[in-house]
Amino acid sequence: METETKTQTAAKEVTDRDLSEQIKKVTKEAHVRAENTELMLSFQRGQVTLPQYKLLLCSLYEIYKTLEEEMDNNSDHPSVAPIYFPAELARLESIEKDLQYFFGQGWREKVVVPAATKRYCHRLRQIGKENPEYLVAHAYTRYLGDLSGGQILGRIAQKSMGLKSSEGLSFFSFPGVSSPNLFKQLYRGRMNSVELTEEERNGVLEEAVRAFELNIQVFDDLQKMLTITENKLQDSLTHLKPVNAKMLQIPGTIINTSSPLLRMVLGLFVALATVSVGIYAL
Repeated sequence: METETKTQTAAKEVTDRDLSEQIKKVTKEAHVRAENTELMLSFQRGQVTLPQYKLLLCSLYEIYKTLEEEMDNNSDHPSVAPIYFPAELARLESIEKDLQYFFGQGWREKVVVPAATKRYCHRLRQIGKENPEYLVAHAYTRYLGDLSGGQILGRIAQKSMGLKSSEGLSFFSFPGVSSPNLFKQLYRGRMNSVELTEEERNGVLEEAVRAFELNIQVFDDLQKMLTITENKLQDSLTHLKPVNAKMLQIPGTIINTSSPLLRMVLGLFVALATVSVGIYAL
């Protein structure tokens, strides 16, 4: 009995010292808040819209472009090397494919993000140069989060946006990972093997909380952008003076602005114009 108790105590101490468990513990509250942002609730309720998803993709593009550049630049760093899995986890190519599907060949010119995204990217570049070990926190938060919910969120997005196929949803697919659960076990094991001083470990834990906060800011700002878009569209409709207030007349064409699809498309155009003059970056 005594031996069993000592074994359990020793196992608990090892678990308590596992970096993955420590990150999970310190980010618990922030994790809950991230899941309860309006954007994430839209996913959970199966109500994500095309404008929401397009703007989210734009920010994910900038975030992953920066994160993966810094991971590549620091791939030989002793803290980064154990969790460097570009073939299995890299998201940039998948996001580019999705953006091309939704925006066409000139998609790069149409990528717009608000200020929170820019702040997020700035932080990633900063730690890539000054504290590469902190990249562990961001990689863990982003990659394992996306891997955990990828298939489910992909199906929700496809259904709620009425997409006929999985085109435009490459971001949620991890073809290099045959078993997400087994891979997550491998990843956590590699991460827990990273040797850190006490100061570095505390820094990584603080950075994990920061990573969640940055993501929350991105989600909130994206929703603000969409709200501003809807308000501007409503104002423009209010000031129209057509024969029928719900009809927008163009020579040779009559477009019903009450159409949900058209409202989404117009909303996206207004959002792009709004963000381009300086509203927030995710």
